[in-house]
Amino acid sequence: MAKTENKTVTVRQVGSPIRRKGDQRATLVGLGLNQIGRESTLEDTPSVRGMIAKVAHMVEVVEK
Repeated sequence: MAKTENKTVTVRQVGSPIRRKGDQRATLVGLGLNQIGRESTLEDTPSVRGMIAKVAHMVEVVEK
């Protein structure tokens, strides 16, 4: 069995969900974010990339 290396992406919340739609707040929670400055490391999948794109104005991708 071949060993595969899982790619990850780290996102940081930089914007507030105040006065945003409920689905955008739920997307932040799904990404594991709920406070400005908090970081979350997730598996780099198309669904996670779509979630990041949906709330791109409130998060940034961190390069490490």
